[in-house]
Amino acid sequence: MKFLFYIGHPAHYHNFRIVSQNLANKGHEVVWVVREKDVLFKLTEGSPYKTHFIKERAPKGKWGRITRILKREVIMFFIMLRFNPDVSIGTDLVITHIGILLKIPSIVVNEDDAEAVPLFANMAMKYATTILAPESCSVGPYGDKTIFYKGYQELAYLHPNYFIPNRSKVESLFGDKQEFFLLRFASLTAHHDTGVAGINDKLAQRIITILEKRGKVWITSERELSPEFEKYRIAIPAKEIHHAMYFASLYIGDSQTMAAEAAVLGTPSLRFNDFVGKLGYLEELEHKYKLTFGIPTNQPERLIEKVKEIVEDLESRKTWEVRRAKMQEETIDVAAFWTDYFETYKS
Repeated sequence: MKFLFYIGHPAHYHNFRIVSQNLANKGHEVVWVVREKDVLFKLTEGSPYKTHFIKERAPKGKWGRITRILKREVIMFFIMLRFNPDVSIGTDLVITHIGILLKIPSIVVNEDDAEAVPLFANMAMKYATTILAPESCSVGPYGDKTIFYKGYQELAYLHPNYFIPNRSKVESLFGDKQEFFLLRFASLTAHHDTGVAGINDKLAQRIITILEKRGKVWITSERELSPEFEKYRIAIPAKEIHHAMYFASLYIGDSQTMAAEAAVLGTPSLRFNDFVGKLGYLEELEHKYKLTFGIPTNQPERLIEKVKEIVEDLESRKTWEVRRAKMQEETIDVAAFWTDYFETYKS
């Protein structure tokens, strides 16, 4: 079979890395289409698959977004026309639109609730042939074409069957300290981020002041850092970030994906943004497994207190490991499930 994977975000690279390898090892033909986003081009350098790169230089804002989408539609039309895949897979509306035009089935892999990403739901989920989503995810009116599974997208690459933490890859992050902490600042510029706030510089400085008393502090950021924070910028290859997340004593950020990644790795995880309470998979990780905690942006003092609570608890990592073990017992090997589903797919 011929598979086309559309990769539009660093998380999607990780989502499809293992699955693509599984399919290629079984003799299937795999093509990647990669959109310019944060460190994504760097992550996909040296890809063993034929890879098409889509550069995006359109202005920001509503019209810039429309321009970027239209450009992707045109580029994807010609790529899919030439490659003629048996199925296209990804998390972007263009594969669904071009799929209908060229009569190529499209599988949307998604874990954001439809109510939280209405544009994506109306423009991508609506036109997809099939949707794959965690049981905790709401897909709105599209349940009849959704295949639900017990797990999270992050388990497609951070399941212990695939990810083995290696301290030697991040030894430099400890410095002369016994532990380090990881902060993440998202760009918050996606269409679903309109009106959404995150960690500002003032709050970041308060957090750093607390954490530096215990260990090193490192920042990974999509957005430009203020000069006073540059000394905290993490200096490891992008492909090693999950090793850093595993060995961190605490993750704090305004990104949903990295909060979930830290959670499934058993690292205490705090997320601070206005999506709190709106995404089913993170709600499950928080309320069922207690692996992450979400705090809305109108409660900065609550975030500060939670930071103090976790760093002062010397047993916090052991507690999270127990919770992680429970989560692993009740979820599946997502990459293995996806591989089997794609390989036997019939629209």
